[in-house]
Amino acid sequence: MLIETRAYARAGLLGNPSDGFFGKTLSISVRNFGASVTLWQSPELHIEQQEADANTFRSIFHLVDTVGQIGYNGGIPLIKAAIRKFTTYCLEEGIRLPNRNFTIRYSSSIPRQVGLSGSSAIIVATMRALMQFYDVEIPLEYLPTLVMKSETEELGITAGLQDRVIQCYEGCVYMDFQRQLIESRGFGNYERVDPQALPKLYLAYNTDMSKVSGKVHNDVKARFERGEPLVVDTLSQIADLARQGKEAVEKQDYSTLNELINHNFDLRTRIYNIHPVNMQMIETARRLGASASFTGSGGSIIGIYRDDEMLNRLFVDLQKLNARVIKPYVV
Repeated sequence: MLIETRAYARAGLLGNPSDGFFGKTLSISVRNFGASVTLWQSPELHIEQQEADANTFRSIFHLVDTVGQIGYNGGIPLIKAAIRKFTTYCLEEGIRLPNRNFTIRYSSSIPRQVGLSGSSAIIVATMRALMQFYDVEIPLEYLPTLVMKSETEELGITAGLQDRVIQCYEGCVYMDFQRQLIESRGFGNYERVDPQALPKLYLAYNTDMSKVSGKVHNDVKARFERGEPLVVDTLSQIADLARQGKEAVEKQDYSTLNELINHNFDLRTRIYNIHPVNMQMIETARRLGASASFTGSGGSIIGIYRDDEMLNRLFVDLQKLNARVIKPYVV
């Protein structure tokens, strides 16, 4: 039995980063990039090492470049965490797993460390493969929580639910992470939005910037937990932009949506320090007439463009900043 599963990159359109603070978000899956997992039965449980997991380098400079591009860890820790959390879930739910082993292999085309959620995509794909292999059904609304716990509880990674929800549900999803819901049942309210109602979107990511997104949230998280008024109020405003954005998409009110995307980033600058390279990308896109905000924690931006002429100008001017521009494929 050969099992093949896949999970896609994602982009936060509005509400980011309020998902980690009981807020609301509107997100899309980006099928231009994905993580794949292949799994088959074998005598022993074996995780195949990929290039990102290698520990042999040509020189110290090769090591420095490699870490800059993909971070300190490859996909193997993510797969181990997913397997452990899946097994723990089954034990807690009284699900008896058959006594058989497997070999698992992964690959990913998602650009690393630019806020497109490459790590969680590997975990989502792994969970899907394990569910098929062991014939276990995990409720869709809870699966993102299990994926997040694989990162937060097993690997100590700072993470919110937004990325995992859109990667499990795919398409375009509006998410409400009310504290009462999250604390009582472990997941929020997730509502699909018709991707056909979306405007012309571009996505740009920096091909020369290495940045581990998990580090960005730490200070703001502590300030939020202390109840700092500026942080609490700003995150509340950002969350409400997702609600307004959902309504704007459904009405195809793209003028309002354009303003909301810009406002999302502007509010973010009140509580986060923005890397100069990221700020330059935002300012360049806006100068050309497009809206622009982060897809995640930095390294990638998303917004609305008016026509092909504007899109071509985005291609040219953002390329000068080592940024690649794509039209996100959303189904």
